[in-house]
Amino acid sequence: MSPELARDIEQELAALKEAEGGGPLIGSTGSRLLSGNSAFSEELEQELAQFHRAEAALLFNSGFDLNLGFFACVPQPGDVVLYDELIHQSVREGMKLCRGRAIQFRHNDISALRQAVADVLAGAYDRRPNIIIAVESVYSMDGHCAPLAEFCDIAESAGASLVVDEAHGTGVYGPEGRGLVSELGLESRVFCRVHTFGKALGVHGAVVVGPRVLCDYLLNYAWSLVYSTSLPLHSLVAVRCAYSFMRREASKRQLHLQRLIQTFQKRLTSLPPDQVLQSSSPIQGLIVPGNSAVMAVAKNLRERFDVLPIRSPTVPAGKERLRIILHAHNTEEQVHALMNTLDSCLQRLQPDGQLQTPPAARL
Repeated sequence: MSPELARDIEQELAALKEAEGGGPLIGSTGSRLLSGNSAFSEELEQELAQFHRAEAALLFNSGFDLNLGFFACVPQPGDVVLYDELIHQSVREGMKLCRGRAIQFRHNDISALRQAVADVLAGAYDRRPNIIIAVESVYSMDGHCAPLAEFCDIAESAGASLVVDEAHGTGVYGPEGRGLVSELGLESRVFCRVHTFGKALGVHGAVVVGPRVLCDYLLNYAWSLVYSTSLPLHSLVAVRCAYSFMRREASKRQLHLQRLIQTFQKRLTSLPPDQVLQSSSPIQGLIVPGNSAVMAVAKNLRERFDVLPIRSPTVPAGKERLRIILHAHNTEEQVHALMNTLDSCLQRLQPDGQLQTPPAARL
């Protein structure tokens, strides 16, 4: 977390504590429908709806809770959810509980989605089904951005509702960090968006922004919200401060982040093309096949850098990878140092998945 943001949160909490007569700012005491609601949470939701240019907003304790609750209760009998094959697991868990039908389509494939929609409509006899299309703006493992404009075209042609998870787009894209949907000017064409607070914002929780009728429905029927203790005041304060900080800093930090991405990608040209996951986002991936190999390289890198291995079965066997996420607080010097170390590791990687000890270390 930025020291400036941490200071903002501390000052805001101190001011609230003083206003309350010095009493402790602890838990919210209950769910939103019971004792856990507050004027502060309702005001924050209004602010977030206005910021994201939506009619309404509803807070959840996490992005997982939000997706779980949404997809468990929104699809009704006869409805169909078409979802990208790389969608977040939280969406999949919600669909296991829903009363509609779930069908996946090939990742980011416009033709595959168009065909899936056509198949659903062709198979409808008694009534035209409600179709929900679930995608992410930026995918967490490959870093791919979804072709959202084309997906909007497909949704509108079929009368479908497009739901976009902006967990990895918030802060990184759009004016003041509003997300990729906002950057592309698609707010009015998307049914609802999910923004999480634990990535770029560095705090905790999530919000769905969309029609008021949706937020009212979720408040009463999303069990992951109804039966959960709501976010405490200090978490709400942190969210408000994080959004204020993002509004001030997003433009400058986005420009710096794009420069880092360009620097990183220039260094990738020395690697075989099939080893590089093509991504224009801060999420970059390098294929290092085999769990042993990717673990060995990551262990060496983690002596200096926070780079994590992604092993099978989280990703398909043979597609194990290093997940590298660039941040606005990184420097170009750090990017070059990372790539220098990575080049050395890959050159020393042996067929058995182990790293050969460098000559200097054997002396």
